[in-house]
Amino acid sequence: MRFRYLPLLLILVTSLVIGEETAPTYDRINLAVSAGEEIDNDTLSATLFAQHEGNDPAELGTRVNQAIRQAVETAKKEPGVKVQTLDYQTSPVYRNNTLSSWRVRQTIRLESQDVALISQLMGKLQEGLSIGSISYAVSPEQRQQVEERLISQAIQLFRARAALISKEMGHSEYRLVQMNISSSGAAPGPYPVRAMALRAESAPTLEAGSQRLEVQINGTIELKPE
Repeated sequence: MRFRYLPLLLILVTSLVIGEETAPTYDRINLAVSAGEEIDNDTLSATLFAQHEGNDPAELGTRVNQAIRQAVETAKKEPGVKVQTLDYQTSPVYRNNTLSSWRVRQTIRLESQDVALISQLMGKLQEGLSIGSISYAVSPEQRQQVEERLISQAIQLFRARAALISKEMGHSEYRLVQMNISSSGAAPGPYPVRAMALRAESAPTLEAGSQRLEVQINGTIELKPE
């Protein structure tokens, strides 16, 4: 008895599939808009390192550790400055394929939204420290605020352009099929600074600069027939 219903089931399934394949679709158009804004970098990061070279790795390590410890203690006294110790390296130095000495080095990283403060702090860290690199960025809080504003602007631009295209194509309405929102913009990467000893009375001059943050919207609209 169950085989008697098989042809009917096949007909029903085939009809459903054909119905789905032949579902009417309207004209689809892809759109891309963007909104951007120039914003000031409000966060400065700098790496500084202590490095000594000689024949006794243990003695070199003691000197490096002492310099880094003093630098960390000094940095922690400044409110609004984040300090982090980074890589510690002990490496042999060869000359004419012969081991001639050892080099010990450790790096610290400073970060602050107060550019003047971190500049003065770098000037204080003079005992055996050299500047490794300096980089600028936009803080997460500022980036979020700007991105939210740009998303609103970009969506308004998208809607205006979609309405214009619909009108020019002879349609009064459109339907949004899909939309992708993305953002771009990055501060320049860390740039190296020629290694130099810092003097307490000569803080480096720093200019944070700015970067352009953009929000892009890519979407598809479907024109509705009259």
